[in-house]
Amino acid sequence: MAYVITEPCIGTKDKSCVDVCPVDCIHGKEEDEMLFIDPEVCIDCGACVSACPVEAIFADSDVPEQYLKYTEINAEYFKKS
Repeated sequence: MAYVITEPCIGTKDKSCVDVCPVDCIHGKEEDEMLFIDPEVCIDCGACVSACPVEAIFADSDVPEQYLKYTEINAEYFKKS
């Protein structure tokens, strides 16, 4: 299981989650509208969940239905990097 950043991050990009991630798996370029979690690097510790001020981060098995597309969006971001 990995964690996924979803729509509430768009336009917010608060980097509190980046600061608490022990494996540096949360990234986003300045021009990106949101941050992304690399599913290959994420160790499923969950530290980012409580650090997110807009409640945009979910375990991949708990992503609300309206945000399911973000699971693939996060994964795709790292395939093209």
